[in-house]
Amino acid sequence: MIPITHILCAVDFSDTSHHALRHAAALAAWFRARLTVLHVAASPSDTFLPAAAPGDWAPALSLTPPLDQVREELAREVTRVGADPVAPDLTVAVGRPHEVILAEALARGADLLVVGTHGRSGFHRLVLGSVAEKVLRLSPCPVLTVPPHAAGGVAVPSYRQILCPIDFSASSRRALTLAVELAHEAGGHVTVLHALEYLDPEEPCEHVPIDIRAYRAHLLTHVRQRLHEAVTASGADAETVTEALAVNRAYQEILDRAASLPADLIVMGTQGHGGIELMLYGSNTQQVVRRATCPVLAVRG
Repeated sequence: MIPITHILCAVDFSDTSHHALRHAAALAAWFRARLTVLHVAASPSDTFLPAAAPGDWAPALSLTPPLDQVREELAREVTRVGADPVAPDLTVAVGRPHEVILAEALARGADLLVVGTHGRSGFHRLVLGSVAEKVLRLSPCPVLTVPPHAAGGVAVPSYRQILCPIDFSASSRRALTLAVELAHEAGGHVTVLHALEYLDPEEPCEHVPIDIRAYRAHLLTHVRQRLHEAVTASGADAETVTEALAVNRAYQEILDRAASLPADLIVMGTQGHGGIELMLYGSNTQQVVRRATCPVLAVRG
């Protein structure tokens, strides 16, 4: 079991961060976790730094209201979302957003970070240097990113269809454990997916020392067995989980499968300390987080 006792949600008062807060409040209620809602106002030095350019959250200093007004707006936002039953802590800080978010997560011992991927300054996807990308790359705990497409219009987020890509690493196994827990809490279902990126059945066999078709069949059988063993180890029952194996570019298969379910949530693992480049399937995770139309929960090993 992956304990979630404290959730930190960063908001910038955009529509997307409003939806991110709804997800954070729902998860806090499900796990009976403490919820901290954080807004980061720009520091004076940020006004003249590249971080204040389009693609980041930092607003111009002249447009930053007094902190007491920001706190009042933050309280109104929490009330509008309906997060009052989980008694959230409201925090307003000044500084570079990603640095403050990560520092608050460490200081408060947060088990989960929740952020929107479309901030006030209007970036429409994750790009190098964006707040969400930096949080994903450096966060010591799982991060739930909520894209602008995930608005949905429902009052309470639903995780009835969860997609969990797995590559059998420690992080992806932790992701599977959390996906199963979320499915049990939400009364949902988990599709556990493994993608083999290259297995061409038409590859000529006469010029290589092995029979590629036979090797392909052997590999598929071996992966199916590992997939079933991983699902069994997660403690999931047959009614909760569907095992899926595909031969396709990993990120494309994940996105296609998420669209066809359709998935309410993608839960996937991250690896190592080198950041987003070393996440599950390497750069494929960047593609999934950038292009997914549902929230993506990234879990470290």
